Amino acid sequence: MSTPDPSLSDAMKAGSRKIAGDSWNELVDVLSMIMASLDPNSVLNGIAQAATKIMQAEASSVLALDKRREKLVFSAAAGPVGAELIGQEFDAKLGIAGRVIDRGLAEIVRDVATDPKFFKGIDQKSTFVTREMIAAPMIFRGEVIGVVEVINRAGGDFEDSDLETLSLFAALAASALDNACVHQRLKIENEGLRTTTASPAGIIGQSEALHEVLLLCERVAKSTATVLLLGETGTGKELTARHIHDLSPRSDKPFIGINCAALSETLLESELFGHEKGAFTGAVAKKLGRFELASGGTLFLDEIGDISAATQVKLLRVLQEKEFVRVGGTSTVACDVRVIAATNRDLKAAIADGEFREDLYYRLNVFPIHLPPLRQRREDIAMLVQNFVEVSAKDLGVGVPTVSSEVAALLTSHSWPGNIRELQNVVERMVLMCDGGEILPMHVPREIVGETRELINSSMETGLRGYERAMIVQALMENGWNQTKAAQALNISRDNLRYRVKKYQIEKPDSGDKEG
Repeated sequence: MSTPDPSLSDAMKAGSRKIAGDSWNELVDVLSMIMASLDPNSVLNGIAQAATKIMQAEASSVLALDKRREKLVFSAAAGPVGAELIGQEFDAKLGIAGRVIDRGLAEIVRDVATDPKFFKGIDQKSTFVTREMIAAPMIFRGEVIGVVEVINRAGGDFEDSDLETLSLFAALAASALDNACVHQRLKIENEGLRTTTASPAGIIGQSEALHEVLLLCERVAKSTATVLLLGETGTGKELTARHIHDLSPRSDKPFIGINCAALSETLLESELFGHEKGAFTGAVAKKLGRFELASGGTLFLDEIGDISAATQVKLLRVLQEKEFVRVGGTSTVACDVRVIAATNRDLKAAIADGEFREDLYYRLNVFPIHLPPLRQRREDIAMLVQNFVEVSAKDLGVGVPTVSSEVAALLTSHSWPGNIRELQNVVERMVLMCDGGEILPMHVPREIVGETRELINSSMETGLRGYERAMIVQALMENGWNQTKAAQALNISRDNLRYRVKKYQIEKPDSGDKEG
């Protein structure tokens, strides 16, 4: 909750001396009802209704100041055409309301037709005729947050004393509105934190490829730049996004992820931007979207390459304007969210095929990070396996098994097309199969063994020797047994590779000389 504005008590004391007893009591009663609500919309509507009643006017409106966009927005209105005004906005420097904001003082305009600042467009759109107006700034802690306008006194004209009444009312209303807005922000933040993806274990590995990724993450984390994570399925894109969030100044705010490929176009838009009650069949209540829930924090958009053309347009607007409109709504919602997107698709190819917007691509591709596949960081496999063994054993309620050197070599030499996710699933299966004992080759899935097992089984070594042989075999296989290319992949010299091939008695299947 916000603390009371210290200037309010002085304003109330001064106001109580200037406002007649009956009017003062009515003002206090009305404001007590308004301040009892913690919903900003209810407070805004209450302010408009109360202003009309207290000032004995035909109509009134509350215009909220959007400082970021320098706009005045009709947020609530009472009177014959009140509903038609809601959501309309104009430049904060224009109109009588703009003048009140600029001066920070209430004023009476007894004949609006002669005031060059009066905007006639609203009257022209309706049958309502504005003759006179009082407008007072809503000031909280020295800052103007909006304007209360009261139009046409019923059966007479406004008096100079009405300026003090509306000025005091607007100041107290500003306090009530700020209190409700703070409560709403805290409510959204708490809901966002409940929705946030749980913080996973740290990134595991010591390979050079992973080290380069972590350096990029550390560099971009302190900024607000949009990040695009690129890589094959299962390379740890969400874990990397969370790592960037945890290193950022937003680490104490929500981190919310969504898989864009898992939802239909309609559901995805509702999940991202929220919807108003009645926006579509089944929308029985207003729902906040992920952009609102992630306010102040980070939104992770996985599989961004699979969103529809219509959703791409709306997402582009959010990235450009930092605002959006809920599905079925008309009001603009500002957002402060750091976006991290990820895809396993070639977005440039998708652009060429007309499947992805080029302007959206450049908005997302501010800071690209390529995540290496597991086959390019084989030296990390042993650490990953040990971690997954311990996690799986705990989850399955069994003892932590050991991993035989034969299995370690098999796992290290496999190509892992499903990357880390595939490795995790395989390890969980092996832990379950070994029943808390030692994980042996018989526990390894057949698709993992295959050709690699035939190559390694003939002369299986233990410890580091086994790992090294497995890595050499795999590098040769992936490079068509071309020793020059294999040496480059292993980052060693060709002579060094030749020595190890001879040392480990590695031969190409089906005989034949090694290419080189």
